[in-house]
Amino acid sequence: MRLRVEFTTEPFDLDEAPAHAVVAREVVEAAELDAVDVGPFGNTAEGGADQVLTAVDALLRRSLEAGATRISLQVNVVGEGAEVEGER
Repeated sequence: MRLRVEFTTEPFDLDEAPAHAVVAREVVEAAELDAVDVGPFGNTAEGGADQVLTAVDALLRRSLEAGATRISLQVNVVGEGAEVEGER
């Protein structure tokens, strides 16, 4: 199974990336994931289920330890067998 994770960490700081955002970026960039896209308002990464779930665990733990007060995330199944939005 292939998964896509989308996440943001808060609080935001538009002037300088806060420590929790830097840690989150380091976690996904170091993980064995594909198609990592890190941006100021949202981040995405894709990979195998085990790799994504391992990265999400590390992302949550390390970002909270680094000062995140809120982490929003969404995990979707992508690729073969994934339900097309709007179809059932």
